[in-house]
Amino acid sequence: MLDTKRVQERVILIGLDLVGSARSAPDTPRATAEESMEELVTLASSAGGIIVEKIIQHRVKPTAATLIGSGKVEEICAAGKMHDANLAIVDYDLSPTQQRNLEKALDLRVIDRTQLILDIFAARARTREGHLQVELAQLNYLLPRLTGRGIEMSRLGGGIGTRGPGETQLETDRRKIQRKIKGIRDDLNRVRAGRSIQRRQRQSVPLATIALVGYTNAGKSTLFNKLTGAHVLADAKMFATLDPTVRHTTLPSNRRVLMSDTVGFIRNLPTTLVQAFRATLEEVTESELLLHVVDVTSPHAAEQTAHVFKVLGEIGAQETPQLLVLNKVDLLPDGNVDVDAVAQRVLSESGHQAPARAAAVSASSGAGIDRLLELIDKTLELDPVAPAHFRFPVADGGPLHVVHERAKVISKEYTGEWCDVHAEAPESIRRRLKEYLVQ
Repeated sequence: MLDTKRVQERVILIGLDLVGSARSAPDTPRATAEESMEELVTLASSAGGIIVEKIIQHRVKPTAATLIGSGKVEEICAAGKMHDANLAIVDYDLSPTQQRNLEKALDLRVIDRTQLILDIFAARARTREGHLQVELAQLNYLLPRLTGRGIEMSRLGGGIGTRGPGETQLETDRRKIQRKIKGIRDDLNRVRAGRSIQRRQRQSVPLATIALVGYTNAGKSTLFNKLTGAHVLADAKMFATLDPTVRHTTLPSNRRVLMSDTVGFIRNLPTTLVQAFRATLEEVTESELLLHVVDVTSPHAAEQTAHVFKVLGEIGAQETPQLLVLNKVDLLPDGNVDVDAVAQRVLSESGHQAPARAAAVSASSGAGIDRLLELIDKTLELDPVAPAHFRFPVADGGPLHVVHERAKVISKEYTGEWCDVHAEAPESIRRRLKEYLVQ
């Protein structure tokens, strides 16, 4: 949780609207400056800031020295004094020079979007792996910003953007920081090796892994809790879930699978974070199926879906089978959703034309969960389910127990010394009990 003892900072948010320019990839919907600013408000509030002013600069291209024009700098400076602000957050990636120049001109501490997201990640990390990944991302971000900051960059934990273990390295020189980065990477490689061993053990069972992915705040953790009976933190704040969580669940066919809840994606997710969280994101790339959770009530659903597809492509998971999960249908004016029509509209508007199966659910109320589990059962290719006819000796109760536990029994009939069972059984169970199969 955030440190509630800290004094909340009074924040001015600064946006940049490049007129006639596309900030996002040409094959994805472009967010307006206002939409991007709305998201920045949520991010800053999640970090504990009090928003006192929002200012957007409209320009054809950024100013090299300060990103925004001199007139706008003066306007922000005046607003900062009027509102007694002590922090400015820029909805853009600043160069080290631009950041220093803005701080000098505004007489405020200035951070950019990337540093804000890193701060939220630092506050939300719970496991040692999570702390290592955040620290690596912070150090990689701060390393080129050491030059010229001197004593100012040596201060510890003074507010939003300064939390986390990486800040302690700012008192050291560049060589020590680079050694620290190497040490963290070595630690994460050991974590990665451990995860690989765990995955090989799971795959030998076989036990499929299903990863929940989606834009942050789409309701992934609430859905994960509903599917698995877990108690993962489900919060409206962005990035409420940072460290991955894996739990068992049972499908209608009685197949056992692993569900993995992962960190939410976001537009312009910092490259440093994608690289640092490679060990965690491998849970996505190694999964047999992705549940792509979409907040169907969001006016930006298509754009958010496009950004998730973009990140999945960056981490090499674009070919993994997906189910589109349209979440929060209970909040729609009309609860009767044409699932296929809505799914195709979202996919089409996101620029993604590939067909995808879809299900409409309410993770909070549980509506549609049974249908989703059935769809997962039909889609999951690992350990496929097929009809099977078993004949067991009545005196041999062990195999019959296995079928009841690991398959879906359709009918059971006792005739003399034999018990005939018709079931929908996974391939692993059919192989295990092949001596009892009736051809």
